[in-house]
Amino acid sequence: MRYAVLGTSIAGRTIAAKLASLGHEVAIGTRDPQATLARTEPDAMGNPPFATWYAAHPAVPPRTFAEAAGFGETVVNTTAGTAALDALHAAGSDNLAGKVLIDIANPLDFSQGMPPTLNPVNTDSLGEQVQRAFPDARVVKTLNTMNCSIMVEPGRIAGAHNVFVSGADVGAKRQVTELLVSFGWPESSVIDLGGIETARGAEMLLPIWLRLYGALGHADFNFHIVGAR
Repeated sequence: MRYAVLGTSIAGRTIAAKLASLGHEVAIGTRDPQATLARTEPDAMGNPPFATWYAAHPAVPPRTFAEAAGFGETVVNTTAGTAALDALHAAGSDNLAGKVLIDIANPLDFSQGMPPTLNPVNTDSLGEQVQRAFPDARVVKTLNTMNCSIMVEPGRIAGAHNVFVSGADVGAKRQVTELLVSFGWPESSVIDLGGIETARGAEMLLPIWLRLYGALGHADFNFHIVGAR
């Protein structure tokens, strides 16, 4: 399958590399490919510049958001939450129509410093905003509740743990579940929360995730839901 991964942060790079390793054709989307390739400094998190990653993954070319979305049969949004809608509008509604749009972004607002807050929160979610803005896309929220290394390598965590999916389209959620299984997630670990409005709950796990990260000093952890199913 052809995938478009929108966003060149560590999350986008990690997802794109995993997809390529599984034999999929992948393009990674950015606002300005030449500007992205020209950067020579590490990003805000200390990750090497994109050009360093691209040199190791030459089969995953950077394209504009619109070019990548037009190429992909499935689109994965890994952009920063506050920039997600702008990036998706740049990708173009026609390039998203009818496609599964996997949203792993979180609406973290750093404008007031650390720790960030969520915006929207409680009565809305980024997942819902994406679905409203692109009603012809088949939006599925998933993988936003963990570090990107765990997204593609769940075995990093000992024992059982869970990943959530939210979305209105049952077929889209089935396709995303199959993708998660190909990443190494046992199907029994995938919990379908329901419609896209349930993305509110998944996104609202981020405040506790951030505090766990601070308390533990690392990101190699995840949530495990214990109980009858």
